[in-house]
Amino acid sequence: MLLKYFYDKSLAHASYLVGCQRSGEAIVIDPSRSVDQYIEAAAAEGLKIVASTETHIHADFVSGSRELADRVGAKLYLSDEGNVDWKYQFTDKQPTQLLKDGDAFYVGKVKLTVMHTPGHTPESISFVLTDEGGGANAPMGIFTGDFVFVGSIGRPDLLETAAGVVGSAEIGARQLYHSMRKFRDLPDHLQVWPAHGAGSACGKGLGAIPSTTVGYEKLFNPALQFNNEQKFVDYILADQPETPFYFAVMKRVNKVGPELIRNLPPVSALKPADLAGTASKLLVIDTTPSGEFAKAHVPGTINVPAGSLVQWAGFFVDYSQPVYLLTHTGGLVENLKGLRSIGIDHVGGYFDAVAVSEAKLRTESYASATPTELRPLIDSGAVTLVDVRAATEYQQGHIHGADHRFLGKLLREMKSLSQSKPIVAQCLGGGRSAIATSVLQRAGYQVTNMLGGYNAWVKAELPVEVPGIACGVGCAT
Repeated sequence: MLLKYFYDKSLAHASYLVGCQRSGEAIVIDPSRSVDQYIEAAAAEGLKIVASTETHIHADFVSGSRELADRVGAKLYLSDEGNVDWKYQFTDKQPTQLLKDGDAFYVGKVKLTVMHTPGHTPESISFVLTDEGGGANAPMGIFTGDFVFVGSIGRPDLLETAAGVVGSAEIGARQLYHSMRKFRDLPDHLQVWPAHGAGSACGKGLGAIPSTTVGYEKLFNPALQFNNEQKFVDYILADQPETPFYFAVMKRVNKVGPELIRNLPPVSALKPADLAGTASKLLVIDTTPSGEFAKAHVPGTINVPAGSLVQWAGFFVDYSQPVYLLTHTGGLVENLKGLRSIGIDHVGGYFDAVAVSEAKLRTESYASATPTELRPLIDSGAVTLVDVRAATEYQQGHIHGADHRFLGKLLREMKSLSQSKPIVAQCLGGGRSAIATSVLQRAGYQVTNMLGGYNAWVKAELPVEVPGIACGVGCAT
């Protein structure tokens, strides 16, 4: 048997190629939309991809199962658990086998047995793997999808927080409790292969190690220590990361069936002249590094550096409207790959960064300053300090008087910010606040980015507030 691990750092997403060398067949588990990597890896091992499967209808990226069916004729193995709202709607378009709890299927001599593990979503399933080709008559591991992670467990609140289905978070949490107890009944030796690692919004406190074992998670995973259902529910619903807006879109896309990449229209270069004076009317994302953007950029553009594009673009884009890129031509393919991985297919065109600079359209800049330089303005109330970190970060410690506004919600909610005073944008290290500064400046605010963010503030031994520590204003920690 062959097991190959693929990891997309931008999405903290893990997928797997499982092959049977005896039959020359392979299956991909929880594939991303970028399927060339699986096809090439299989060919290098002398295998043919004959199947693709998913642990659930994903919310954080576009699944590649339909793409694999189109590209290599892969048969799809998809969950048939959950009610009518959680059924795949494209199963009539390619060979598909629907799966229920206890079902089993083979790829060569590799056996995959279905275990229904609802909670993260109602239709979630896990796959218990037995390598019968290697002579085994007992399982060696389990693909848990977004059910059990290294050191954590999948969040059950996405249906409520992303799609607005009131009350579904608690229902999911109670389902998840019973799934967790089923997991604890598995043999300790089983390897655990999850679909996400550290940085994913599909759970809290995910570990950065690629895999684990059932026995290790029983010992050290906080979510697996509960024997009281209500205490588990309270734990799992508390302090979850902010839900990206696009998660609701991804659920629909992956349920209905993603558009095939070969059917997407080409993305053409646009003339720099078309950008002059129109950037504020369009959503133009400049992928330039934040330091360069701060010094000179086109008025009305938003800065999301290329390395952060997948993480933040889904918060800013209106999926019903086109988005435009301002990027170096050499980076266009990778940028499009990233956008398409989260379903941003409506790209109206791109502006070449070199041509835009040569046209002298980068006529605007914004200010940056250190915490020490900004402190007198913050202490006197001459500026509004906006902390754009996640809520959990803010709650662990923040600068006195900071107005918390999570970066992902800033574009939609900044109208409630007053323009009567200049703004200072601040995050942990200065990267997210640079993005926020571009968003706020585009909307007409006078804004300065705090260099080094909260880390630099603390390093300079300036005062912070830490909830639960009764030291008040002026307490430096």
